[in-house]
Amino acid sequence: MKLLSWNVNGYRAVVKKGFFDFVKKEKPGLLGLQESKVSPEQLGEKDYRIPGYEAEFLPAERKGYSGVAVFYREKPLTVKKGLGIKKFDSEGRLLQLEYPGFYFLNGYFPNGGQGPERIRYKLDFYEAFLEHIEKLRRTGKPVVFCGDVNTAHNEIDLARPKENEKNTGFLRVERDWLDKITSLGWVDTFRHFDKKPGNYTWWDYKTGARERNVGWRIDYFFLDREHLGVLKKAFILPEVRGSDHCPLGIEIKLS
Repeated sequence: MKLLSWNVNGYRAVVKKGFFDFVKKEKPGLLGLQESKVSPEQLGEKDYRIPGYEAEFLPAERKGYSGVAVFYREKPLTVKKGLGIKKFDSEGRLLQLEYPGFYFLNGYFPNGGQGPERIRYKLDFYEAFLEHIEKLRRTGKPVVFCGDVNTAHNEIDLARPKENEKNTGFLRVERDWLDKITSLGWVDTFRHFDKKPGNYTWWDYKTGARERNVGWRIDYFFLDREHLGVLKKAFILPEVRGSDHCPLGIEIKLS
């Protein structure tokens, strides 16, 4: 099964830029979108009806902000929207689908911009999310989570690490959380296969950074190490346009 993740920076915008063609070409079993910036009632049926797929949307209470969505082929056993914590769920940040063989979580993690309060909010979300996935892990099912984590983990994960040490997205306190989850056995699937620099998932629009590949790898797929055997492939699709982020994915094989 192929699983994909993409911060589309506005679902309605990316639909006009070949999104349906992308899905038809890649044929993912599951596709998690972040920063969808739309609620279902703002969409006509033609805006999200892709043959063979159903979709779940979780918008933020604030219009045109944040939000996540998941397109899926097979109907899940359960769908959970949010963490059950109002201050996070009001921003539409997490969709969880449970299948017989695994859990799939699609998250849009907070950006730490706009000062210390938002960095605190981001770190609080990180901790609440970690508590949640550790609970799921104890069920014994594989747990896959993906999305825009809004932090580059190590120097290899952004083009200009020294220049960004004091900027959110590469602050030590943000990176410490990624250190923590990997130490607990959550595997960064892309780095499991590929240790090379120059692999990014986000580029600043304003500076034309994509053409020069001056980017950041802030979008991830993680899997618990107990089920690493199901992971067959991990990849990034930098050639796919339509957003300031590119899609990424994994392939898993469940017994």
